[in-house]
Amino acid sequence: MHQPINTRRRQLVATAALGLAAPALVRAQAGPKIRIGYWPVAAGLPFFAAIEKGYFKEAGLDVEALKFAGAQQVMEAMLAGRSDGSSNGTGSGNLGVGELASPGLFKIIATNPSNAKYVLDEFLVPKDSPVKSIAELKGKRVASGPGIQNKTLAMVVLERAGATGATVTELPIGQHVAALAAGQVDAVYTLEPTGTVGRLNGTTRMLEAGVIAKYILGDAQAPWHGGSATLTTEFIKKYPAETRKYIAAYARGIELVRTKPAEARQYLKGYTAIEGPLTGEVPLASYMLYNEFKPADITAFQKFFDLFTEKGVFDKKLDVAAMLFKG
Repeated sequence: MHQPINTRRRQLVATAALGLAAPALVRAQAGPKIRIGYWPVAAGLPFFAAIEKGYFKEAGLDVEALKFAGAQQVMEAMLAGRSDGSSNGTGSGNLGVGELASPGLFKIIATNPSNAKYVLDEFLVPKDSPVKSIAELKGKRVASGPGIQNKTLAMVVLERAGATGATVTELPIGQHVAALAAGQVDAVYTLEPTGTVGRLNGTTRMLEAGVIAKYILGDAQAPWHGGSATLTTEFIKKYPAETRKYIAAYARGIELVRTKPAEARQYLKGYTAIEGPLTGEVPLASYMLYNEFKPADITAFQKFFDLFTEKGVFDKKLDVAAMLFKG
């Protein structure tokens, strides 16, 4: 028996629709999950904003934010193939250690230069501490964030400021304010938003900010490229189209922080220790995309890396220019 023409047409349309739907479904599933490591510091803001504003989703990307206790773990996840990159705020020195362990591991897509104006790095003391300068931390107990970058920089700043005999202990950044309030340490070398948290809850005060630019680079206004957003070379090679989309969406996050900082700041919530109205108080780092680097910026970045070679953290010199994404 013949089927009515209308029924046959409906079946053909349905079959055609299924045929069209299947490849789209396959395409949607074929896109890689992009796993990006971060740790809860204010410098990661462009990444947090790009996720929360939906910039990655709009680009058709599936981005997963992986939270780690320190920059060292972010780098270790990249080395182990458990992460495809890092957000801003991930210690460039920690990433350098990963580069030495596995040459060509990643490319830097953006940095977050900070200094006395664009505050990220700082020394804090208890609110009622008599200490007025870093030099007065001679023989005192100082905590730094976890990882080789934080500890090395804290020790070098103390040494160059004349605070001989100070001891430096690594401590998760979320514990810095509590450790100062409890009198467990006399000072901390830390990163924002720690200073803002301590100031607003009335337990700590800023001793000095922009210390890496001043004591390491020799100029309080020099750009310290202390953190870097990266993608692994393996990901870049395997997914060139997604790489371009990811960087473009990330750049939108940076642009939001630059042009609408008040709107961007709310996205510190949930990713850092800052909540609610307090997000409006945090000083913000600056940001530099790979294609915005000028020779002077590369020189400042190289000077920072050369310190790590000089101190034996790096077993050989690393060329910063070669580590930048080339587009």
